[in-house]
Amino acid sequence: MSSITVLSNEPLTRGESRAANRSRSYMLYALKRLAQAVVVITLAYVITFLLINVLGGNPISLTLGNPASGLSPAQIKHVEAYYGVSKPVLDQLWLAISRFYEGHLGISLEYHTSVAGILGTALPYTLKLAGAALIISVLLSGLIAYGTQYLRFSWTRSALRSVPSLFLSVPNFIIGLLLIQAFSFQLHLFSVLSPDSLIGTVLAATALALPISAPLAEVLIANLDHESKQEYALVARSRGLTHGKLLARHLVKPSLLPAVTMAALITGELMGGALITEEVFGRTGLGTVMYNAVTQRDAPVLQAIVSLAAVVFVTVNLLADLLAPMLDPRIQLLGHKRARGVA
Repeated sequence: MSSITVLSNEPLTRGESRAANRSRSYMLYALKRLAQAVVVITLAYVITFLLINVLGGNPISLTLGNPASGLSPAQIKHVEAYYGVSKPVLDQLWLAISRFYEGHLGISLEYHTSVAGILGTALPYTLKLAGAALIISVLLSGLIAYGTQYLRFSWTRSALRSVPSLFLSVPNFIIGLLLIQAFSFQLHLFSVLSPDSLIGTVLAATALALPISAPLAEVLIANLDHESKQEYALVARSRGLTHGKLLARHLVKPSLLPAVTMAALITGELMGGALITEEVFGRTGLGTVMYNAVTQRDAPVLQAIVSLAAVVFVTVNLLADLLAPMLDPRIQLLGHKRARGVA
């Protein structure tokens, strides 16, 4: 017991003090970023609500007043009471935000069922497509960046540097149409009537991944160019370290931070591109749900899809911000200097 007491009363070493300050600063930094994420999501919801329900006229009232809605008088009164359409706009907004953070997304005006249920059915298909596209884009950008550094001939390295610009200049729906023409109508490898098959999913994900991989590849190329010219890389080469070991041991980690940031930023493009790609390939997902919501003026469903996209985008960027200090300890955190001064 006495030995434990003596050890616990020993002063912290300089390294332990720095680690404790760093840990405390990281917690403050994480809490600040989390609070900012909540504010951004709330603002996105408010702006979307005002654009849909105020500036363009109240679509809920318009839909309920349309005889073709197929709602009985009792159902109309129920929907009016649920959304509070007779209340002031601020009261409607507060009611909508409160339900949003409770997980209640409302009732579809077109299908007369829970919006959460509609999105829950379509979301897995979109996530499957977006996830496959993200994996393909990361692998493709990594291969392009590696090739620009270590291919044998200089002309092949130069040619690879122009590939991201080519990918970025072609929209994903054009790539999708070309893939359908080649692999479905020419090679007959998959049927457009079965877009959710394995080959159909891979082709749709490829069409979505090519434009998205371009900025990620450019960031990786630029950072590998920078890191490979640093003194530590030159010393490693002089010691006979192979290209693969040099990349894995020394160049990957410092090049990952900008790549992670870029991957988080293209999440919005990934979600938007997934909706378009679903329409091109005839896949059932959020793209179909969003198209129907726009054409049918189904405001609750449209509001939920836009809010969901905002949540995904903000969450991914939050994770990237939380991961950045772990990849690069040189990043200054909130309260780091103050904590160091107190110590």
